[in-house]
Amino acid sequence: MTQVDLLVNAALANWKLTVKRTTGIFDELSDDQYLIPVAPGRNRPIYLLGHLTAVHDLMLPLLGIGERQHSELDVLFLSSPDGTIDVLPTISNLKKSWNDVNALLLQGFTAMTPDQWLQRHSSMTDEDFAADLTRNRYSVLLNRTNHTAFHLGQLILARKKT
Repeated sequence: MTQVDLLVNAALANWKLTVKRTTGIFDELSDDQYLIPVAPGRNRPIYLLGHLTAVHDLMLPLLGIGERQHSELDVLFLSSPDGTIDVLPTISNLKKSWNDVNALLLQGFTAMTPDQWLQRHSSMTDEDFAADLTRNRYSVLLNRTNHTAFHLGQLILARKKT
């Protein structure tokens, strides 16, 4: 196993663990808990579920895995703050979308070779990538894992609320 193999495997293990922990909290929360902000003036878990699903959905084309599945979530959870949209998808539909998108990502992740992880992601031009080789698919995986872990910390607060 090469050093790149080890780094990719470690990053994928961290991704899987972070998604598993986040899913676990999404599965634990009651419908009522989904509608209570994690802290005063902060997002509600329903918003975090939609937000993370939309961000992960964006990773499909960004990493060359496939087409987006839920672009309809962008207006609700990426370009609009929590509380500004009156009608949101149901919690069960959002959870299904979360699980489906993450299953597609994991399938794509495991199919990639270490060399493919070091290739540019789709929002980089060849010229920009040549100037900064760290703007690769692997860096996207690290960044999105950190993003998910950040929101996982918020969700832990929601779990403690009654």
